[in-house]
Amino acid sequence: MGKFSMNTINQQAQEALQSLHAELILEKAIRDFQMKRIQKEIDKSLQNRNKEEFLKLTKKMKKLQANAETN
Repeated sequence: MGKFSMNTINQQAQEALQSLHAELILEKAIRDFQMKRIQKEIDKSLQNRNKEEFLKLTKKMKKLQANAETN
């Protein structure tokens, strides 16, 4: 392979890694935002003594946390 081809391959690989890194950062930011929002809703359900809502939200939070651990 010529020098130009290797440079092109290296550049493409670097761009792919940067894209993947950006995607991971964005996914984490979205997940963090969702978890904070759900936590606020959980707090509100506790204040309102809404057991049904609390259980629904904690289940949702656990699912989100499990997804975070597998990614």
